[in-house]
Amino acid sequence: MGSVKDYFSSLGSGIASLLKGMQVTGKEFVTPKITELYPEDRETVHVPERFRAILNLKYDADGNHKCIACGICERNCPNGTIQLTTKMVDTADGKKKRKLDNYQYDLGSCTFCQLCVTSCPQDALEFKNDFEQAVFTRDKLVKKLNYLPEKEEPAPTPEQLAKIQAEREAKIAAAKAAMAAKKAAEAAAADKTEIATGNDKTEINIEK
Repeated sequence: MGSVKDYFSSLGSGIASLLKGMQVTGKEFVTPKITELYPEDRETVHVPERFRAILNLKYDADGNHKCIACGICERNCPNGTIQLTTKMVDTADGKKKRKLDNYQYDLGSCTFCQLCVTSCPQDALEFKNDFEQAVFTRDKLVKKLNYLPEKEEPAPTPEQLAKIQAEREAKIAAAKAAMAAKKAAEAAAADKTEIATGNDKTEINIEK
């Protein structure tokens, strides 16, 4: 008797669930449909500015970017999406400087977490909302973000060269003076040691 009661109880709950689902389906069936005209309306379609579609390296009007190749974005990326290649160049003041050579970004493995953007100390990165990135092969999703040629470091002027030479000579002179002072101090300390040793020997002879 109990099994028959359970059977009809489960049958009733199943019918109630079915009717509820049909109610939702019927409501959607009579709801007016909205047809998207994409890609015909791609010129007027509104894409939110905060929509993250692809990483971009910021360039100014003169074709310069602010990336200093520090590698923070590469280290913070959880999927290894970013790979930087750097090079060392000589600056106008005669020093060595690390510079960006190749900024490689794999859109196919990007999770759009924006850790690279928020952690960049130079504010050199941003996400664009250009979502049309469909390709036929995955290798085309690997993009070079520094697409403009890297500019060479400006050649030092004669004034800068003279200043560099003067600073270099000043450093050499300071190093020589420090070395001479150190040797003089060591010689003075050695003389004091010899005098103290001689006094000890004199005292020993007197006691004898």
